[in-house]
Amino acid sequence: MSARLTTPPKHGHKSLLYSEVVDDLDNLKADIAVLGIPYGSAYTIEEVSNDQSNAPTAIRQASDRAVRALERYDFDIGGPLLMNKPIRMVDCGDVINDPRDLGMSYRNAEAAVRKILKAGALPIILGGDHGIPIPVLRAYDDQEGPITLVHIDAHLDWRNEVNGVTDGYSSPIRRISEMDHVKDIFQIGIRAQGSARQEEVDAAYAYGANIITAYELHDVGMDAVLERIPAGGRYYITIDADGMDPSVMPAVNGPALGGVTYHQARKLIHGLVNKGRVVGMDLVEITPAKDVNRISSIAACRLFVNLIGATIKASYFDR
Repeated sequence: MSARLTTPPKHGHKSLLYSEVVDDLDNLKADIAVLGIPYGSAYTIEEVSNDQSNAPTAIRQASDRAVRALERYDFDIGGPLLMNKPIRMVDCGDVINDPRDLGMSYRNAEAAVRKILKAGALPIILGGDHGIPIPVLRAYDDQEGPITLVHIDAHLDWRNEVNGVTDGYSSPIRRISEMDHVKDIFQIGIRAQGSARQEEVDAAYAYGANIITAYELHDVGMDAVLERIPAGGRYYITIDADGMDPSVMPAVNGPALGGVTYHQARKLIHGLVNKGRVVGMDLVEITPAKDVNRISSIAACRLFVNLIGATIKASYFDR
């Protein structure tokens, strides 16, 4: 048996949405697998263990506010969470890291996602900062067919490097664009200022990224945005909490007004599930110490509820 890659949560809710806790990824049997990736690739020593590393725990702890009980009817998805089907949803815990080897987090994250995909399970990823999709998407390189990346964010995330770090939270879309197995990129909710300069904007457009500002989204609506995304694709969804409007997710380091609403994000998730196949989803960048009545973590749980319910209803896991 290979070395353990994850460790179970230690406090409060042991898992996301009451799922079974499993840390033996070599013998994983699951339809849906939750994975926490608390640590990214830091730009400074202060960022090695920042408050976003507490987000996977905070999101799990909001489980009982997002779903009161598994058997109760949920109007967001049109039935109880698991739709009264024999769906096995597990929580694999958090990726193990070592302060003496900070690169271990990404290596273990990629290895853990590979094992989840090998088991045929749908990965649900709890971040951590926005560098985390880099090792996650690396693990999809041997999957069938190209991936369409669907990205909700206030910021472009196309920096090549910051402080010599090329795989940090300002660079995920740039690094993912370099992966041969990723094709189309849709970036939704972009607004205000982030780390991007003109050169990053030019690089994104040169690649062919479809950049849909928050204001275009609000003007045309999410249905029109969904129509632009080719049908029949294999979609990976990455959601930066600051891509959502601060009224929905206030617990972020860079709040930007005019963001994606809960209604719009829900419509996007359901729309993608039904026009192709969603092959994974992450939600990153929640800063729990800045939350208000835990609303950000509850909203994160609710977005995952919509993904889970929609995929089950769309017969993703029927045998």
